[in-house]
Amino acid sequence: MERQDVLDQDGDTRGRIRRVALASAIGTTIEWYDYFAYSTATALVFNHAFFPKLSAASGTLAAFATLGVGFVARPLGGIVWGHFGDRVGRKAMLVASLLLMGVATAGVGVLPTYAEAGVVAPVLLVVLRVLQGISAGGEWGGAALMAVEHAPEGRRGRYGSFSQIGVPAGLILAQLVFFALNSSLTPEAFRSWGWRVPFLLSLVLVAVGLVIRLRVEESPVFARLRTDDKRSKLPIVEVLRARPWQVLTAAVSFIANTALGYIFFAYLLSYGTSVLKLSSATMLVVVITGSVVWLASIVGAASWSDTAGRKPVYLAGSVLLVVWSIPFFLLVDTRQPWLLIVAVTVLNIGLGATYGPQAALFAELFEPRFRYSGSSFAYAVGAVLGGGFAPLIATALQNATGTSMPVALYMVGVSVLSLLAVLAFPRRPLVAATAGRG
Repeated sequence: MERQDVLDQDGDTRGRIRRVALASAIGTTIEWYDYFAYSTATALVFNHAFFPKLSAASGTLAAFATLGVGFVARPLGGIVWGHFGDRVGRKAMLVASLLLMGVATAGVGVLPTYAEAGVVAPVLLVVLRVLQGISAGGEWGGAALMAVEHAPEGRRGRYGSFSQIGVPAGLILAQLVFFALNSSLTPEAFRSWGWRVPFLLSLVLVAVGLVIRLRVEESPVFARLRTDDKRSKLPIVEVLRARPWQVLTAAVSFIANTALGYIFFAYLLSYGTSVLKLSSATMLVVVITGSVVWLASIVGAASWSDTAGRKPVYLAGSVLLVVWSIPFFLLVDTRQPWLLIVAVTVLNIGLGATYGPQAALFAELFEPRFRYSGSSFAYAVGAVLGGGFAPLIATALQNATGTSMPVALYMVGVSVLSLLAVLAFPRRPLVAATAGRG
């Protein structure tokens, strides 16, 4: 009888962990679907809808600038959500961030265009993008910690990957929706109203995500902090005082991943259609294929990090990003779809290796009392320095030189910078004993 009770308890524990993992994966997929719907629309339509008075090149630059504004807001989101995530709880912040992202995204779907409202239209677009950025600044930290802090000892990388796969999964979902609309509508219909559909669809997806997230239990690590009354009063201040080196190296380590990631799924769409003159459908298929590889490599790299260690996996991915950046554009510039797929496949193996173990690694860099703040702030700062203006920088470099090689060299530069940060990581977790359930 006692043995049966133990088995039942183990079954309940496994079921709870699976529910948390599922909630992290689905919730982040929906959250990042919203975020990437904006990125995709930026590359395909926003220059026409909100900046029609500018030239084609200038309109694309302006559209990518609004994309970057959302990144600038992310550190603020990391501080706000991190503070309350360390004080009130991980679960509550996950629900709040998902709601804010859903409202902001649906708002983009009903915005008037420049032709209808003049300069008010791009101003409102920027405001909604800022709200998306604030939401994204705290979403990742909450989802990552819920997965990692529920995970069994020795499997933090694997379970942490459930929050990581939401990024490529959200990207795939957004790209598929845009692909379906782009394929079924005339170019005029798509530019007139079709581009709004992915944003309005967010309302349905957010409702599903909320139902799932409201059913999961609070992180056991935070529950212990609350019971023992060991929560930090000013977690962002404490983490910057106690772990400044960890915040810095974590942020810099993320620069290459987010910069090359946004060049892959945002800039490449624009470059392929406007410079290489490939069809939108072809470029969407290329990006979707690369995203599937990214998702698979995240899962594989995260699981590998549980046995090999976080740092060796990160190093392997970082080196690949350095050496592949120039071949990437050499293949892309052939205009041959199958070579484009080879280019994005190898690139996304590197992206997966530098993203899959991230949730577990960042959690293991910070003590539980300020872990949400430290992880979220480092992630958000890295995103600003890397992905925030990468498509804008890439577009400006290509427009100024008429060639992709400066963009490839920019990719090499940020990849080397992140590689140096990864080399500075400790070989073993700093706070392994309290990183998860053990």
